[in-house]
Amino acid sequence: MKKTKKAIALSLTAAIGLSAAGAVMAGAADPVTLSVVTSYGGDDGNRRNFEQAVQEYEDKTGNTVEDGSATSDEEWKAKVLTDYETGSEPDVLFFFSNADADPIIDAGKVVSIEEIRETYPDYATNMKEAMLAAASDGKHYAVPSSGFWENLFVNKTVLEDCGVDMPGTNYTWDQFLEDCQTIKDAGYTPIACSLFEVPHYWFEFCVMNNGSLDSQLTLPAVEADGSLDEAGQKWAAALNDMKELYDRGFFPENTTTATDAETVQLFGDGDAAFLIDGSWKVGYFTENYPDNLEDYAVAYVPAKGDRKATDAIGGISMGYFISRKAYDDPARQKAAVDFVEYLTSDDVLSRFVTTEVTALVNGAKPADLNSLQQSAAEANANLTGIVGAVQDTISSEAKGDLFGNVVAVVTGSMTAEDAVKSAIRINGNPGAADEGATG
Repeated sequence: MKKTKKAIALSLTAAIGLSAAGAVMAGAADPVTLSVVTSYGGDDGNRRNFEQAVQEYEDKTGNTVEDGSATSDEEWKAKVLTDYETGSEPDVLFFFSNADADPIIDAGKVVSIEEIRETYPDYATNMKEAMLAAASDGKHYAVPSSGFWENLFVNKTVLEDCGVDMPGTNYTWDQFLEDCQTIKDAGYTPIACSLFEVPHYWFEFCVMNNGSLDSQLTLPAVEADGSLDEAGQKWAAALNDMKELYDRGFFPENTTTATDAETVQLFGDGDAAFLIDGSWKVGYFTENYPDNLEDYAVAYVPAKGDRKATDAIGGISMGYFISRKAYDDPARQKAAVDFVEYLTSDDVLSRFVTTEVTALVNGAKPADLNSLQQSAAEANANLTGIVGAVQDTISSEAKGDLFGNVVAVVTGSMTAEDAVKSAIRINGNPGAADEGATG
């Protein structure tokens, strides 16, 4: 969609959204400045939707939003947690609702939905209760936004030039390896990926390829003799599959040093064939490559073993938290509640949703889909199963250690087994307490 057309569409959507959300909030008698941090950074496909919703909220309430949003990565996550530790947390946070949020929940830094409903009984009632993430104390803290899926993006133009067929619902790992070799021989990069910055997409699917959808969330353990249990061996096999792809030259030449933005550009510009990424990239390509959308499609990650190519990663892993500091401040409490209610209202969330998972009771109602969005919708219609990311079940420290060692594994300076053992011990492996590190 051209910029001018999109601007008109956004203006119309804004008018509709303001009208529909009129009952959500009333203008504040004493406007306040609300600090908000989200992952809707500059390169996020929903950045424009977020900015529009914020502007509407400001116009409606008279409040001002101090936006500290940035791109979601491990550095961003660490900074968010550090801000909470030092007392400089935002009033509203859009963050991961899995184990990554445990530190701020355990420290009492955010307010539960149950407590908020004591004063605002309609808070988050437009969400399916069963899809609210439960914390270890049994309460719920994050109001979910749009969910996610992860799958294989394909540059159709590159495949056509190489004489390679589009991956289908029965796409196998062996077929994929053959296709990658053909693509490489034709002078293209088969896989757009920064193993330095975002190895986790490939890791998740390689883990499932060495196990199954049902066993995806089983965490490894280190046995008393220092060996890995079955789940640990699965993780090591996944890392070794990634090493094989690296050894065969299927990743970009600079995959161990390149940024995610650089490797995604390879795909967007037609220099790479495949990209595993999430549903948010549909919005990214729509925004940044509007004239090339016909070149892209969403297909299926190659499968082996018990996994089907139509088994994918997905769910709802992020939501809006209100800080204890803001909620206990009479001047900012209602402003924070109003902000979350507006950003998670049916009308506003429908702008963020095209093919994503949603917790809305009434479902999302996305407007006309472009060719890439339609491709994603068709691929998702064929999914036989979906499961959350196993990385979301381990601590941020363990995750950082595991993915920080991927480059060492693929380049041969560390074994896959040692990388898994290191991460699991950091995660608090019960079988590793009395043993020393093994080579």
